[in-house]
Order: sequence, then C-alpha cells, then structure tokens
Amino acid sequence: MPPNPQTLMLMLLGDFVLDRGVCVHSGSAVDALGRLGVTAHATRSTLTRMVHRGLLHRQRDGRRMYYGLTPRAAALLHDGRARIWETGAVNENWDGTWTLLCFSLPEAWQRQRHDLRSRLAWSGFGPLQGGLWLAPGEVAAQDIVEELGLSAHARVFHARAADLTDIGAMVREAYDLTALAARYQSFLSRWEGPPPLSDPLAARLTLIAEWHDAIRRDPRLPVEHLPPEWPAHRAQSLFRTLEKSYLPPARAIAADLLDLRFGHGIDEA
Repeated sequence: MPPNPQTLMLMLLGDFVLDRGVCVHSGSAVDALGRLGVTAHATRSTLTRMVHRGLLHRQRDGRRMYYGLTPRAAALLHDGRARIWETGAVNENWDGTWTLLCFSLPEAWQRQRHDLRSRLAWSGFGPLQGGLWLAPGEVAAQDIVEELGLSAHARVFHARAADLTDIGAMVREAYDLTALAARYQSFLSRWEGPPPLSDPLAARLTLIAEWHDAIRRDPRLPVEHLPPEWPAHRAQSLFRTLEKSYLPPARAIAADLLDLRFGHGIDEA
C-alpha cells in the first residue's frame, strides 16, 4: 500500500522545512505531492487536517497561504529522523539488558488494557506471558504507564537473563519474527532492482516513507538472537544507498519547486 498523503507531506516537510524556520506555500506543496500522484484536493485537505491536528500552523502573505511545522510535528520528525539515520534497524550493540513491565488490571478495564498493550507494542515490547512484557535495552516504560494513568497497576524492572534462559526461544515466543521479516522483504522486493519511480523527488519521499513504515514497529531485537540472514541488514544497506543517490537531484527539484518563507509560528487562518 502506498504511503498516505499525510505521511508524504511529513516526509516533504522533514526534508525541506524542518529546522530551517520556514513555511511552505500551499501551492508548491500541491505541486510536490502531485509528482507522487496525489491530487490537489487531497493535498489541500491534508494540510487542513494537519492544522486541526496541531501538526501545522498557517501564515498568510498577501493572498498566499504558507504552512509551517508546530513544535509537536517537529518533535515527531526529529524522532523519526533519529530512528531512520541514527539508531537504524539493526541492533548490533545490545548490552544484554531487558526492560520488564508487569501489570494487572481489573477485568472490566478492557479499553485501558487495549491502550496499554498498543503502547507497549509500539515501544518495542513483546508479551512474554500474561501481564508480563519485555523489551531489549532500557525503555522508558514508566512514562507509558504514567501517561495512561496506570502507575498503580504496573511495575517496571531492568534485568539480565540468567544462563538457564534460552534468549532465542524467548524472543521467538514474545515477537512475531515472521511478520517483522516480511516487512523488510516487502521493502526489498519493491526497491531492489529497477527503481519503481523515475522522478527523484517522488522516489526519495516515497523511499523514506516506506522505510520508516518498515522500521517503526521493529523492536530492534539483538541481532545475535535473530535468525541467520535477517533481512533488515540488506534492507537497511539498500535504503542508505538509494537515499544518498536520490538526495542531490531531489534537492535540485525542490529548490526550483518549493516556495518557502520565513515563518513566525502564528496561525493566521
């Protein structure tokens, strides 16, 4: 499934607006996403929804409307940037520690249980048994339970596995490795070989969006406890090679295409 317009818009803004103190004209955003097959109506609707969601602010210059990133959107993009270019998809420097979270919620708290499990899965946790979940390394699990108002019902520990524990078996039990590997295989199938898109800007934005989708739910399990030939290695190498090759021509296109203005962060709807 191709990335949705909001994801592509965030990729565009992350590449050419983030940390520059500028806003982008709505018309040039329409032109940019049009290169990816997104209609003008869909792009303008996306901009409006992102304003309502607190991701963008508007700034008027005469009859032209410009859109800039809010602090919330900038934080999301910085987090994604770190995940893509710093931590990466392959955990080769695991220190042997695990974060354990155990919880016990009243039977009637179905919504709270669903919310907690969703947040834990998003943060790299896998269910070991019952109300016991684990994630590699030190994860800020306390922040999760505090944000959900569940501190009184959860406990967090940092630990190491004893010698009698088969860590490989534990990983296979707690995580769906088949589904994880399938995301990387899908990325390789699409981007290995002839490029799926000829336009460098469209290709770069789509590449980054699809790579982010592949890695964002990866708990970054220690590589020594994953199956041989884990596809994340090859997929990450391919991503980095393609990203570098698309960058210069994409920047040249963006320089001609995007109308940018310095912004002051005030919504002038």
